Amino acid sequence: SDKGSEVGGHASRSFLGVSKGSPQASKMGESWQIARYVSEFLGTFVLVATVCANGLADDSIWAGVSIACSLAVMIYALGKVSGAHFNPAVSVACGLAGKCPPKDVFFYIVSQLVGGFLGALVSMIMYGEEGITLGPGDKPGTVDDKYTWWQACAVEFIYTFMLCFVILNVACSKMHAGRNQFYGLAIGFVIVACAYGGGNISGACLNPAIAVSLDIMTAIITGSAATGYSIMYTIAELLGAVLAAGLYRLVRPEDYTEGDDGSSGYPMSAKLLSEFLGTYMLVLTVGLNVLTKSVAGAFSISASLMCMIFALGTVSGAHFNPAVTVAVVASRRGKCSPQEGAKYIVVQLAAGILAARTYCLLTGDTFTSLKPADSDWGQVFVAELIFTAVLAFIVLSVATVQSSLSEYFGLAIGLCVTVGGCAIGGISGGSLNPAVSLAIASSGDLRAVWHFIPYAFIELSAGAMAAGLFYVTQPSEFQTEWMGEDPAAEDEEGAGVLMKEASGLDDVVLEGPEAAFKAEKLGLPSVQKASFDLEGRSTQKSKSTSLGRCAGWFF
Repeated sequence: SDKGSEVGGHASRSFLGVSKGSPQASKMGESWQIARYVSEFLGTFVLVATVCANGLADDSIWAGVSIACSLAVMIYALGKVSGAHFNPAVSVACGLAGKCPPKDVFFYIVSQLVGGFLGALVSMIMYGEEGITLGPGDKPGTVDDKYTWWQACAVEFIYTFMLCFVILNVACSKMHAGRNQFYGLAIGFVIVACAYGGGNISGACLNPAIAVSLDIMTAIITGSAATGYSIMYTIAELLGAVLAAGLYRLVRPEDYTEGDDGSSGYPMSAKLLSEFLGTYMLVLTVGLNVLTKSVAGAFSISASLMCMIFALGTVSGAHFNPAVTVAVVASRRGKCSPQEGAKYIVVQLAAGILAARTYCLLTGDTFTSLKPADSDWGQVFVAELIFTAVLAFIVLSVATVQSSLSEYFGLAIGLCVTVGGCAIGGISGGSLNPAVSLAIASSGDLRAVWHFIPYAFIELSAGAMAAGLFYVTQPSEFQTEWMGEDPAAEDEEGAGVLMKEASGLDDVVLEGPEAAFKAEKLGLPSVQKASFDLEGRSTQKSKSTSLGRCAGWFF
């Protein structure tokens, strides 16, 4: 088949240097299909063997990272061959989204199940254990009555949705397919997002090949009956795949519109859905990690933020945080209008409330209070202000600048949660996000729900402060504004047009690393110069005016 889901977005045969439709391609069709099916077998074998080995090794700290890395490295190795699904739910999602033909979906699933069975068998023999019991429990391989079957299935449904949704966005969409190198990282670390929170409830299979392989191979080795959880998990996971394919069509309408590559922008409905989904998954992951007493909560939450940013950054900007939205709006430059920002914030807060209801149902537990009892408000104020500002500042600096990061923006932003969560988690809880604060406050003791108000004030103020710091530290991003020009205006090549009034400057000198660029944009001959200081501002402008503008960002 010439079609298919391609991680990295390349057409299958193009990786062999053979153009589709060429005589060489037509002669190698069957052998190429075999390579694709072997690829799915091999990738699933390694993934399931890693899952099973970690479960038998009983390493609760590093198991999630180990499994995520096995998925990521195999995706990078075999994505160009088969699309690197390694998961029947992913194959179903790609098929429903029109990214993989039905024939490939069928044979991929067969290959994945065979690879999964063999991977589980090898690990169980290697460890000499009796197997892994599938079902809800505090630890993989154990089943207890703390959580019920429907709670475990709900976790599998939600995070399989997240996995399939991220894959469709980063590896299959017109916007990203073949244009990035972060796809393996984004996909693999969905496992980290789930393993340390939701994994305490269901075991975090997120893959019918894993669930079926562990259940059946354990039954064969022990001679006992299968638990039946593999069937329930598989149904939940496939339903998650169906939801992912449906919502993908809503956030990526250009994939289903002839001649539309998404460069003209996204409708507001797609942007708001993007903000809702990203915020929901982030807040849900926060709640599950805290309430199940995760051993790596900050890292897991970072992973959920990173993955959803990689998936949806090109749709809405992937704020997922009212404080970030305030920072982006306050930094002006046409990145987000106040009207759009207000809509984003409403949707983010609504997603936070729904996520709070969800994690309370999934864990059967609630938060006691947003503010830790042994911290005073002064400590909370300083902690949340500093580290929320750090988060918002990083967003502005890596994702909204003219030379923004093209590959690692999601990683840089996501790691801010690890920074703040570990640094101030014991002081303020490390919320860093009014949507998270509202979720926690509304799901705890209602007598302490008012804690949300000071938290939100602090965090939103931190967003405004981040915009001010951005203005001070990166003034070149505002040079068109200093020249008196609308930052949204563009010339024929898409570059910002500087005001022509500046071309009247005579007998002055261009200075700084951008001198040639400025001279060209001002339309000045090589012998005519304009004077700029090292920050890119015309020295003819008053410094007091610039400082006045700078101070205005804080208020």
